[in-house]
Amino acid sequence: MRKIKTLKMWIEKCAEVEAAVGEVGVGFDFVKEEVLTEDELDGLYADALDKIEKLELRNMLRREEDKLSAIMKINSGAGGTESQDWASMLMRMYLRWCEKHGYKTAIQHMVDGDEAGIKSVTIGIEGDFAYGYLKSENGVHRLVRVSPYNAQGKRMTSFASVFVSPMVDDTIEIVLDPARISWDTFRSGGAGGQNVNKVESGVRVRYMYKDPYTGEEEEILVENTETRDQPKNRENALRNLKSILYNKELEHRREEQRKIEDSKKKIEWGSQIRSYVFDDRRVKDHRTNYQTSNVGAVMDGDIDDFIKAYLMEFSTDE
Repeated sequence: MRKIKTLKMWIEKCAEVEAAVGEVGVGFDFVKEEVLTEDELDGLYADALDKIEKLELRNMLRREEDKLSAIMKINSGAGGTESQDWASMLMRMYLRWCEKHGYKTAIQHMVDGDEAGIKSVTIGIEGDFAYGYLKSENGVHRLVRVSPYNAQGKRMTSFASVFVSPMVDDTIEIVLDPARISWDTFRSGGAGGQNVNKVESGVRVRYMYKDPYTGEEEEILVENTETRDQPKNRENALRNLKSILYNKELEHRREEQRKIEDSKKKIEWGSQIRSYVFDDRRVKDHRTNYQTSNVGAVMDGDIDDFIKAYLMEFSTDE
């Protein structure tokens, strides 16, 4: 059924493009006959171009994991309140983007900042191709602005990291070693006593992961306070853990492919990818060199052009 749904989508979208291009051709004849104005023809052309570009962008998402939902984690960097505020601004930006594109979101776990903002947040983003689009956001995001939290009104630089992994579903099998899993429970609540849960519904799973390729071990920690139902939170935490392990396998495959294709441009995951300079009214992606002066629109979730520039340049490299 999933394959049928995908094929049906491609057939319908291609038919829409074909119809839109046909309308432009007919509209051109109508303009010559003065039945249609040039402005109306421009509108038909813009609509056809928009449909073609959207279909072209979707065509960049061919990898198996691209079609999956996503789990996004945002962490504030060094810099105290300023970086914690920046992390909350990024969270709002991505939530707005998800809202505009019809994705369902859920805050799975959030740690509030000391005075403002957040220290970290984990967001579940459900919907087709959520991971395919948002994988472009992996890395460190840099903010440069005159900080409202600085008494001298100095220009400050803050950092926050964004990590996006595909949300595994029933079609992907990830094997967990029960002997390497340990659980903790804790009370979940918000700042100022809001939504305080008096029972230990929050869960924390620790998994001692052993890399099958290098033999190195590391502890993976996942927390979930999404609901007040501990069994449901345990289920969500396990799903997030599986998503992290799945992403580690994907990273290994990408690394192997990059070694083979070392002549191609390398993407360094986790490096600084984008700068948001408020005073100069500029947001620039350092991987694609795409930039815009409309900082307000970007912070309101208008990041489609950044995503498109990334996919068009790097989708064949992955």
